[in-house]
Amino acid sequence: MVAQKGKDLLLKIDNGGTYATVAGLRSKRLAFNAETVDGTDSESAGRWRELLGGTGIQRASVSGAGIFKDQASDALVRSAFFAASVLNWQVVIPDFGVVTGAFQVTALEYSGQYNGEVLFEIALESAGALSFAAV
Repeated sequence: MVAQKGKDLLLKIDNGGTYATVAGLRSKRLAFNAETVDGTDSESAGRWRELLGGTGIQRASVSGAGIFKDQASDALVRSAFFAASVLNWQVVIPDFGVVTGAFQVTALEYSGQYNGEVLFEIALESAGALSFAAV
């Protein structure tokens, strides 16, 4: 895979059956994590740690920062945060695939300089099983 443009990594929120791009994200990050379960006991070979496969908790975190291009995208994300809603989101990874699933907005921050635009930061945590569709 050749280098891809960071601007092509998109974060989208379900807006009544269609996915709307969360506008103006200048930086985005998707992280997958899996907890391990230690199954080591007194009979483990050489007392080396043994991990139990297929156990533990998997999760995904999404974060981004940027500007809202319009009031509609701002209102959609803001209302999801204040309602503590678990909504369907998509993360589009160019030339790789699309991750789709339920996420909750866990942080929403606004900031700005007196001579600049209003900026925001958003953080999402997965709230169920995710699917991946390759492109």
